[in-house]
Amino acid sequence: MAILNVGLIGYGYWGPNVARNFSRNPSCYLKRIAEKDENRRRIAKRNFPAADVTDTELSVTAAPDIDVAVIATPVHTHFEFARRALDNGKHLWIEKPMTLSGAESDAIVNLAAQKNRIVMVDHTFLFTGAVQTIKQVVDDGELGTLFYYDSVRINLGLFQSDVNVIWDLAPHDLSIIDFILGPKARAISANARGHFNAREDVGYLTIYYDDNLIAHVHVNWLSPVKIRQTTIGGSKKALVWNDMERDTAIKIYDRGVDVQNREGMYDLLARYRMGMMYAPVVRMTEALEKEVEHFVECVFENKQPVNNAQAGARIVKMLEASTASLKENGRAVELAR
Repeated sequence: MAILNVGLIGYGYWGPNVARNFSRNPSCYLKRIAEKDENRRRIAKRNFPAADVTDTELSVTAAPDIDVAVIATPVHTHFEFARRALDNGKHLWIEKPMTLSGAESDAIVNLAAQKNRIVMVDHTFLFTGAVQTIKQVVDDGELGTLFYYDSVRINLGLFQSDVNVIWDLAPHDLSIIDFILGPKARAISANARGHFNAREDVGYLTIYYDDNLIAHVHVNWLSPVKIRQTTIGGSKKALVWNDMERDTAIKIYDRGVDVQNREGMYDLLARYRMGMMYAPVVRMTEALEKEVEHFVECVFENKQPVNNAQAGARIVKMLEASTASLKENGRAVELAR
């Protein structure tokens, strides 16, 4: 059985989780960890004694004995590390967001195609049982024609030094929206404010689609309570996903509004539908484990992941458009389609 030699760059906040899951996959060998911080290197060596631990990303991106480069470093480093890894023939796993600009993302997409290498952007939520269930419900048409998507992701968060709250938290929601609704967004507007430094810590995104579908995302580093809730409303039913609940994370409501035009009159007749609610069974697995399995399968079978470089580039371009919108006081910015 073929084994992929994996090199991880970055052993900070998220790196240990990625390292643990790659080390557990039977098709992978965590061969090397590159980390600049001396204390984090000691921790990495203690947790993974069989791995080489170094202080330079070149030991991964330029090393001939590494098959997969995993980039778990601040976003401003992503492009250079990713470009070097692809130039040296590595498959690539890269943390979200993929890069700091759409141009950089497109360069990664093109280089991966030239080198025939697999690129996966770590949008872990796509592999949760909840999101997989929501995707199935929407694709089956159970909610009917979709009207709106509303998401709240707020808590007392970790302030980031290189990105604002939208670039930090919204990639989770934007990747889920892209996965569930498809790559059909036509415009995005953003409003945000910063209260302690130059970076915005409270933000609101509105994403516009054809056919009157609208999506809204609220992200916040300052909230005294942690809320992770999404509501999707359609012509037949509505779905509520509360990621803070385990047993009934998803609830589907046969509740809504039925509207009719009265013949010969301009006014509408609204009738409220108050039907049943049920909670589908959601598979409880570690999303990161499933994501690594999907990545390994894609490498061996030379097929594109659901969260491939193209999907990662779409999210970066939405974030980039949000920055442009912020500079123009929330003007809707058209997205290339």
